[in-house]
Amino acid sequence: MTIKVGDRLPPGTLYEYIETEIPGCTLGPNEFKVEDLTRGKKVVIFGLPGAFTPTCSAKHVPSYLTNIDALKRKGVDDVICLSVNDAFVMGAWAREQKAAGKIRMMGDGSGTYAKALGLELDLNARGMGTRCQRFSMLVDDGVVKTLKVEAPGKFEVSGGESMLQQLG
Repeated sequence: MTIKVGDRLPPGTLYEYIETEIPGCTLGPNEFKVEDLTRGKKVVIFGLPGAFTPTCSAKHVPSYLTNIDALKRKGVDDVICLSVNDAFVMGAWAREQKAAGKIRMMGDGSGTYAKALGLELDLNARGMGTRCQRFSMLVDDGVVKTLKVEAPGKFEVSGGESMLQQLG
């Protein structure tokens, strides 16, 4: 069943590659509970099929990088990019996209969380396995306030500009 507006996010774990050791985070992949990432915060989560893929790299992540300051001015505490890739790949993609300190690039390596959201995408016929649908959601203290899921092959409603409009 697909998550919907008004639902509380299901519990789950995402992984982020940390390049600079800080208190509570060691160098390398670190695991984070979704509940902890969203508790008491306004968070934008956008999901996409894969790191380094054409639309994801050329449009989706850049749309949030371009709008990150405006999103923060609208009260967004964190922006999380979710993809069915491991933390090492997400860390390399964060470096390539120059997203460090702006967007948290979180890996869902086995697709477990995408499935928990009901937003998995079967790309087995294209040799890509099970991935995540392209989507965006605004989450306030763990509750979904807005959710936009793209039609297959589209990038029209889940970008940074759309999220900014949803915030008013």
